[in-house]
Amino acid sequence: MSVVQKLGNVDRRIIFLLIALAVIIPLVFNISFMEHPTPIVQVIFDKIESLPEGSKVLLPFDYGPSTAPELEPMATAVTRHCCKKNHKMYIMALWPTGQAQALRIIENVIEEEFPDKVYGTDYVHLGYKAGGYGLINTILADLKKMYTTDAPGTHIDDIAMMSDIQNLRDFAFICNFSAGFPGLKEWVQFAGDPGDIPVAGGTTAVSAPLLYPYYPRQMLGMMGGLKGAAEYEAALVHQYPEYEFVYQRAIAIMGPQAIAHLVIIIFIIIGNITFFIEKKRQKKIG
Repeated sequence: MSVVQKLGNVDRRIIFLLIALAVIIPLVFNISFMEHPTPIVQVIFDKIESLPEGSKVLLPFDYGPSTAPELEPMATAVTRHCCKKNHKMYIMALWPTGQAQALRIIENVIEEEFPDKVYGTDYVHLGYKAGGYGLINTILADLKKMYTTDAPGTHIDDIAMMSDIQNLRDFAFICNFSAGFPGLKEWVQFAGDPGDIPVAGGTTAVSAPLLYPYYPRQMLGMMGGLKGAAEYEAALVHQYPEYEFVYQRAIAIMGPQAIAHLVIIIFIIIGNITFFIEKKRQKKIG
């Protein structure tokens, strides 16, 4: 058997082994590549960066555990950025599973990294409410009609940072983390457009293509999958060098992903080369 034939008939177990090594080795040796934010991601960072200190930012968590590996890194980066800029964060969820995901960010980012932040003054967790885009329609006119208490059960009127919030128009910016329906598209359609409120967010890579048509006129910006999250992390590290040595989850994962994709591309190229060489050889024989 010729070298070309051997390359064209590589045992699939060898391919699986090389893909596994392409993932394991970068993880073990912490191999990563610095990302460069694309305009669709940079505009979100710039928006949060340019808002006056103390601006009201709404952060809806519309995803569950199955999509957390993609969406949690971007939620972490955006929340960290809001804390750094001393914005007031209003956290809510249209998904039942979103409330628990939001609690993870509150515990791991706000409480752990910014212990000086005071609940009820700097951030509030409004929790999950049913209703989907119907809920968005309602709170566009009257938020307190649906939210009479926060997630822990404190009456809304007893929370200092809720005193001057009447509806969605009182927020300077909405940044949604979405895995599907209801999610970023509904926030654009039922809050951003009718309320003239800047809306952006992050979504899974598979959902991102469906949302590109809304950018940039209706949707300020978007983070698509791990790539978008890594770009936002890179923008944060560039602006605040002290985060260079803080674990950036999306950037860390993009290293193994990039090398694994490179291995796949190499095998595709080898497969095509051997196919055409073998085809040419058979024509000569024929």
